[in-house]
Amino acid sequence: MKLSQLRAIVAIAERGNFSEAALELQLTQPAVSHAIATLEEELGVPLFARGRHGAVLTPAGERILYHARQALQNLEMIQREANLHKGLHGGHVRIAAFRSVATHLLPKAIAKFHDKFPEVAVTIIERPAYLDVEQSLREGRADIGITYLPTSNEFEAWEILRDEYVALLPPKAKISSPQITWEDIAPYSPVLLSCLPCGKSLHNHIKNLAPFINTIGDIQEDSTIVSMVNQGLRAAILPRLAAAPIPQGVQAYSLPIPLERVMAVAVISNGLHVPAVFTFLEILRKFDFYSLTKLTY
Repeated sequence: MKLSQLRAIVAIAERGNFSEAALELQLTQPAVSHAIATLEEELGVPLFARGRHGAVLTPAGERILYHARQALQNLEMIQREANLHKGLHGGHVRIAAFRSVATHLLPKAIAKFHDKFPEVAVTIIERPAYLDVEQSLREGRADIGITYLPTSNEFEAWEILRDEYVALLPPKAKISSPQITWEDIAPYSPVLLSCLPCGKSLHNHIKNLAPFINTIGDIQEDSTIVSMVNQGLRAAILPRLAAAPIPQGVQAYSLPIPLERVMAVAVISNGLHVPAVFTFLEILRKFDFYSLTKLTY
């Protein structure tokens, strides 16, 4: 079944004969007759009764005409949506990110984009960890992702922020010097995020530099961990952005040997994106994320 056949059905039904339908479609009458005859043969039913008074729809033709019109309307809507995406007068940008970025960084960038392009919808897809963000990009469920560097060659990525890991100690913890030591942290058996893939570098960091520290990693929510520290139950080691906002009484220190996560914007390499996505990427390239962290911290 061809688009030209559907258009022929509608034109003949509206004009009442093949010759006027051919003029409307800018085709020859034999071409229109052939299109209908071929379709009738494919469907196995006559669509029009031909006579001296023109072409009249058969009962089957009346029902098929309804669906032909619906199909043409749907095709028109598809083209309209494509045109909206091309012209930045509509469309949709989907961004996958883990919670700390989705909470503290992306809303300001989206607001800036929305001021310039209010008709483009932007959706944040919150994922548990950076590996889930990258999988969303692979599966086409997100256009843009926030992940960690280094990443694989399948992605085009660039750095937006370096976020240090900090030790969080309870309000009543006693530290003898301004610079915390691993020995200061050890008595509190610090909690780490249970998501091993996104905390692998931290686990290795502690294992290599302070293997005597007994860590706990059975909690998934960073806000829960911070609350435990605030209540004096444990210490914690988290990325500073994940810990934000840090309660007033909680003591935050840079690690004895610093460690940071390098966050990046990523898209599929050589991917085909609508103009709205490319425009949003330009906003992200120029956005000062460090200024946001100063307010958040």
